[in-house]
Amino acid sequence: MKDIKSLIVDVPDFPKPGVIFKDITPVIQDAEAFNQVIDRMAEIARKFSPDRVAAIESRGFIFGAALARDLRVGFSLVRKKGKLPRKTLTVLAPNEYAVEYFEAHVDSVQPGEKVVVVDDLIATGSSGISAINLIQELGGKVVAFEALVELTFLEGVKKLNEAHPGVPVFTLVKF
Repeated sequence: MKDIKSLIVDVPDFPKPGVIFKDITPVIQDAEAFNQVIDRMAEIARKFSPDRVAAIESRGFIFGAALARDLRVGFSLVRKKGKLPRKTLTVLAPNEYAVEYFEAHVDSVQPGEKVVVVDDLIATGSSGISAINLIQELGGKVVAFEALVELTFLEGVKKLNEAHPGVPVFTLVKF
């Protein structure tokens, strides 16, 4: 078994001074590590019998698409505003850097579908909260939220739990 945490590289002052960026690309570049992560995410997700995986732009797509393929379920995109070509539903998605909006195609989640939402990292929790809000507005039932990394000092999981107490949150690596 690979030590996934040891593969994640700190990049100081990115994307702005004072921020230490957690670079997960060494994890996805290493076949054994990447497969280990997807296997663990799939093990968690299977407990919730999802109909669909939805992932948050952009690094969440890496894990979400692989997870959806492994589970043999549909895959939906949660993107920043203006990136999708057809009719979308939009929600406010403030984060630690700016006020943004998330969108998904209006037909990307069917009413009542059980959805696992995936991202690469939970920092303040704001992206996760916004993505769950969006999936719920589309009529989906979010049954779990998964991420590779949790920055515990920012208390994002706590904020996700407060905003959506019925959605269990799982992370594989904590800093």
